[in-house]
Amino acid sequence: MPVEKIALFKGKKIRRHWENNQEQWYFSVIDIVAVLTESTIPKRYWSDLKSKLREEGSEVYEKIVHLKMVAPDGKYYPTDAADTETVLRLIQSIPSPNAEPFKLWLARVGYERLEETADPELAINRALKIYLQKGYSREWINQRLKSIEIRKDLTDEWETRGVKEGIEFAILTDEITQAWAGLTTRQYKNLKSLKKESLRDNMTNLELVLNMLAETVTTEISKKRKPKGFIPSKKIAKEGGGIAGNARKQIERKTDKKVVTKENFQTMNRKKLTKG
Repeated sequence: MPVEKIALFKGKKIRRHWENNQEQWYFSVIDIVAVLTESTIPKRYWSDLKSKLREEGSEVYEKIVHLKMVAPDGKYYPTDAADTETVLRLIQSIPSPNAEPFKLWLARVGYERLEETADPELAINRALKIYLQKGYSREWINQRLKSIEIRKDLTDEWETRGVKEGIEFAILTDEITQAWAGLTTRQYKNLKSLKKESLRDNMTNLELVLNMLAETVTTEISKKRKPKGFIPSKKIAKEGGGIAGNARKQIERKTDKKVVTKENFQTMNRKKLTKG
């Protein structure tokens, strides 16, 4: 299953897409152009450069591919992308003081991913260190890392059943979230005053546990029924989320407290520091 991530070069975001079959990263060309040119209108710069490369019959132009990558609005759109070799050739067409440091960055990014493919524990250890540096508790981190594993099992199952990555994954996730939490993903993020931040990174332990339950149950039902495509998978997503939703309601009745709250990482961390 392809992996999509946001990497940072000197504080600027570079969208990238890992292809397991080819075992290589594809990077958003427009993001790279923005970093190298430091232009406020990188789309125009890339449009002009692309026309020039096409007219010259450049091999770089021929190797540009179109992949759906997430935009600032959270939706996926076709984006010009290139593998590491093509990016290195593209850099030669853009005079920039950032060229050499960017080449080193590319090499490091590629090496880290190959390491993680050979030994997945390295990826887990890197994630652990990042969360610790941010101030999360080890108890929460353990839950979060487990949630990542469960999420991957679910998306692997969806892929097996013919569900398309991107918008269909997002819709099914929304079905699960609404069924267990009583809110759409967007409403949930609004409740926690989040914009681009990860919803899961701002869940309490209990919220994470119920979200994991919802996704685990959805995966198990799907494996049992073996649905074909998006529509039957959507029904299963709602069922799986509903089981966790019933658990949430029982917990709320027993504790007389809401499970889904406004708490986010900032407020939770502030409370922890105050108690300390």
